[in-house]
Amino acid sequence: MAVRIERGGWMLIGLIGLGLVGYALKKYGVLEKIVPSAKVVESTVPKRVDLPIMNPSIASNVTPAPLPGATPGCAGEPEVRALVWAWNAQMGLMFATGGPQATAGSLMCKEHVNLKLIRQDDSGKMQEALVAFATELKGGNPNPTKGAHFVAIMGDGSAAFLKGVNDTLRRLGPNYIARVVGSGGFSRGEDKLLGPPEWKGNPAASRGSLVAGVLRDGDWNIAQKWLGDNGLCSNPDEKTYDANCMNWVNASDYLDAPEKYIANYCEDRPVVANGKKTGETKHICVNGVVTWTPGDVNAAQKRGGLVPIVSTKEYTSQMPHVIIGIDKWMQDNRRTVEGMLKAMFNGADQVKGVAGALHHAAAVSTAVYNEKNTDAAYWEKYFIGVTERDKQGIMVDLGGSTVNNLADNLQIFGLAPGSANLFAATYTVFGDIVVSQYPDLVPSYPKVKEILDTSYIQDLAQTSAPTTPAETRTFSASEPVQSVVSRKSWHINFDTGKATFSGGAKGDLDQLLRDLLVAGGTAVEVHGHTDNVGGVDANQKLSEERAFAVKNWLEQQSSTNFPPGRVRVFAHGSTNPMAPNGTPEGRAQNRRVDIVLGTTASR
Repeated sequence: MAVRIERGGWMLIGLIGLGLVGYALKKYGVLEKIVPSAKVVESTVPKRVDLPIMNPSIASNVTPAPLPGATPGCAGEPEVRALVWAWNAQMGLMFATGGPQATAGSLMCKEHVNLKLIRQDDSGKMQEALVAFATELKGGNPNPTKGAHFVAIMGDGSAAFLKGVNDTLRRLGPNYIARVVGSGGFSRGEDKLLGPPEWKGNPAASRGSLVAGVLRDGDWNIAQKWLGDNGLCSNPDEKTYDANCMNWVNASDYLDAPEKYIANYCEDRPVVANGKKTGETKHICVNGVVTWTPGDVNAAQKRGGLVPIVSTKEYTSQMPHVIIGIDKWMQDNRRTVEGMLKAMFNGADQVKGVAGALHHAAAVSTAVYNEKNTDAAYWEKYFIGVTERDKQGIMVDLGGSTVNNLADNLQIFGLAPGSANLFAATYTVFGDIVVSQYPDLVPSYPKVKEILDTSYIQDLAQTSAPTTPAETRTFSASEPVQSVVSRKSWHINFDTGKATFSGGAKGDLDQLLRDLLVAGGTAVEVHGHTDNVGGVDANQKLSEERAFAVKNWLEQQSSTNFPPGRVRVFAHGSTNPMAPNGTPEGRAQNRRVDIVLGTTASR
């Protein structure tokens, strides 16, 4: 029997047919080839920053404290909650607390602080906890039961973190914002970019890679800095593929990142070039990871084949563990805040200098983190850091952290004589990176003076001066750089024909200082260059004098962070141009100072 189709039915069939054709064109990439998409987010080279190191341990004459017990110790005190990542840089905090909640005989209970440690690896949930706490505080409860009093995160990610949470908290009032009050430790190798071995000697081999990690996180920062050091670009759009840059797949957390590599996670992505889709599609698989312990251990033991390309072993001052709380509550409870910090700093001294303290702190870590297949020996081992064979037989550096005492904090925040504010440098350098990569998502971040309150540390220093020294680095000028970390040209303005800085040099010098503070444990080579105007001997002499001018200026800014032997001078005159000298523009490029950061044989 014939079926009659009305006019409206034919129109419907036609629309369905067009839809199916359009779907097929899109699915198989035909549409992109015919009509390429409009401009998308363009891949960029991250701003190059140069990063410090300090010794992982110091000689100490710390008086041993009794090991804390296992039973609740100060339940009569108000509960104080702190959300923490599973991160070894908190060993001082772990020892001081004695367990998931302050135990009998613990340093926390000695200071009348009933601290409860709660693992939370999601920074978004940390932000939500601070907002919930501040909202209840604003509502009239002086010690809120919702959310958390404190969170502990990586200092190099604090600009993006505080931008997000403080935009919400300011609606409650200016004194309800979150602020940094102290540092419990540093990552010293456990946070890293893992990649194929060929990336190590040939960074350009990472072009077209797909790296799994938490975007805009501290480990992502490590890769961004490494890319900038080597003039390589990052594709900030995790939905496209740029063959000339490093590409990203977003992980839910630092353990999910290595799992994507272990599972050989792959995607089909539209190809982009110069910020525009080409109409092609590429099948790509994860071949790099940014993570921290135990993520690096999982990648090595479950699949292997990756090595640390760069880590906080080289970028040692990049990643301070920072304590953040709500300003209003902290101001109203100064004694509690100072007591918590004092206990944490004293716990750091125990971990640094007393036999058995690290193992006890590692046992507390086991209870707090509740990470499967780990025990106290595991956390202790990877706090110290080891070199092991991975599943494919490759030797891989895994783990590595340290803890900060009161003297370390005075130095980190620029409160000790001769020191500069390392946290401020880290905060600013990596805040600028996230803004440059994600200007729509993070268009700006708070100034460091708005989010940092060092008054608690300063008060502690007045009432209980440090009993042990801060970590320091020593350098030997005769020990050459063995492994180059970064190389960057700086066009610092000098007065014509002289080695004195011109008025326009201050901005570049300040930026150079920040970059080198973040990289404070590396040796610094200052290479002076001139254009070809003038005699050979005169140019050689001028390049040397200008290089020495930069060296002397840096040492004057911070004798602690630029000790004798760290900064070395090399003069090249006009012998190594980077552009033709035949034009004014080329000569301007050749009048420069090259800064090379590197590690020596003993570092």
